[in-house]
Amino acid sequence: MPGKSAMKSRMALGDFLVAYLKRAGVNHIFGLPGDLVLSLFHRFGEDRGLEIITFSHEPTVGFAADGYARSTRRLGVVCVTYGAGGYNIVNPVAGAYAEKVPLLVVSGGPGEAEQKVAGVHHQVKDVEGQCRILSEVTCTARILRQPELVARQVHEAVGQIMAEHRPGYLEIHRDTVETPIQVPREILDWDGSFPRPGSDRRKLTEAVNDTVERLEAARHPILIGGVELFRERAEGSFLALSEKLGAPVVTTVLAKGVFPMDHPLHMGIHMGPFSAAPIQKRVREADLVLALGTQLTDVNLGAAKPQVSRDRSIRAADRRVDISYHQYSDVSLRDFVSALARRKLPRFREKVTYHDNLKSPAKKSSSRRPALGVTELLVEVNRFLGEHPGYFVFAESGDMLFGGIELRLKGGLYCAQGYYASMGFGVPAAMGAQIGTGSRPIVLSGDGAFQMTGVEISHAPKYGLSPIVVVVNNGGWGIFRPVSPRQDLLEIPNWPYAELARCWGGVGFVAETASELRDALQAAHQVDGFVIIEARVPHDAISPISKRYIRESIKKAKASEGKP
Repeated sequence: MPGKSAMKSRMALGDFLVAYLKRAGVNHIFGLPGDLVLSLFHRFGEDRGLEIITFSHEPTVGFAADGYARSTRRLGVVCVTYGAGGYNIVNPVAGAYAEKVPLLVVSGGPGEAEQKVAGVHHQVKDVEGQCRILSEVTCTARILRQPELVARQVHEAVGQIMAEHRPGYLEIHRDTVETPIQVPREILDWDGSFPRPGSDRRKLTEAVNDTVERLEAARHPILIGGVELFRERAEGSFLALSEKLGAPVVTTVLAKGVFPMDHPLHMGIHMGPFSAAPIQKRVREADLVLALGTQLTDVNLGAAKPQVSRDRSIRAADRRVDISYHQYSDVSLRDFVSALARRKLPRFREKVTYHDNLKSPAKKSSSRRPALGVTELLVEVNRFLGEHPGYFVFAESGDMLFGGIELRLKGGLYCAQGYYASMGFGVPAAMGAQIGTGSRPIVLSGDGAFQMTGVEISHAPKYGLSPIVVVVNNGGWGIFRPVSPRQDLLEIPNWPYAELARCWGGVGFVAETASELRDALQAAHQVDGFVIIEARVPHDAISPISKRYIRESIKKAKASEGKP
């Protein structure tokens, strides 16, 4: 068992944490040093089998750890200093909580002697203030103070993180790093695994039987797959179930890649009223909808009420199966889908065609070079992904999050902060994912989001990373232009993105037409290092879905103005 010999019945707290994380399968720690965490930070390193990944700012190491955990389905670990570092990490931790990503945040803290003075540097209110703040965006938050309890507290916290798929927080004050602690026998003998909570067998059987009865009575069922299928390692059972039924499959936008997008049963992406028209029609006409592993959020629903009535739906998520108005608790998604796929089921043999919202751009008769629009950009990215399977795609919040509904992956995975939607996620998360999986990512980012965290790509050469970043440059916060009366507030500096790539040790291209973007993507594929492609689009260019989303939002706002 790797790393087992490093754990002893009595050892320093800092050494125990290193040994524990190694036993848990952690190979990388994302973080930034600081005086109140240095003694712990120095415990990590390649000589101990824990490679430290440092970027330039705490939020970006948080996003990187998120991308690492999201893509690998393993524990992501972040180590920061107290106060300025700890509060900086709150935003990415909140995102991980909202999106169910398992992160362990480890922070330093002031020693006992420092706590006796009137105030400690980096401290805001009191010593425990940081722990209280982080407790609002974690499933567990603890200050490790009692040597006799530390080992169990670490084990319980990490177990809870992995069980709930939520971040957790541990604070270790710097004068306790060397404190000897006892490691109980059950932790010494622990095999490093985190078994998922099982299902109530009776409720599982009842839920499956109920579902089979409804499938046998159905004539036009449809399956909706969500990202929790991937998180729960149930995507294989979902594929087997769909092929057994022969019914059409749609997925949410965040579940791209969970079900093969080139599969003959894949109809496209479901996003409520923003889905392609044939998908909307097919979902409305279904007499039974199996929604497996999807959250009922505004992104998945298209900021609208569900198009599926409760009486004709079966939904499994969050350790619960809802069948019409019946509810079966303590039933895991993985167990439910697996058990259902093993049952004798009717076969529907429906012919399925894939649909999206992209229309081929109209050919212009003008002799001028046709400008690159967002639709043309998405068409070219899809062409590239079809020719080069296996890319992980990271879509930034903003227009690219909505535009991402149109992307078609082949053998890769789609990642976006779709629920929490913090800008600045894309580049650092993609780098974290490549560290964890080795798969090359492509990032679609607006210029505004890139200016938040895109500079972190300068660290890519140090770690041998090679993301391709397409910066969609429309000169500002383009997604807000149709709805803001203050256009001056939406302008941002026009950076020389391709030149910056070369300054940071990468390769840069500029594309102003669809053909130039096509050539740049092909050239980027041949580059060993990182690439930035500046895709220059018109000032008012946004994706087809964003246009519809904004139009509907304006309608709702005007309608509400007339209400008392």
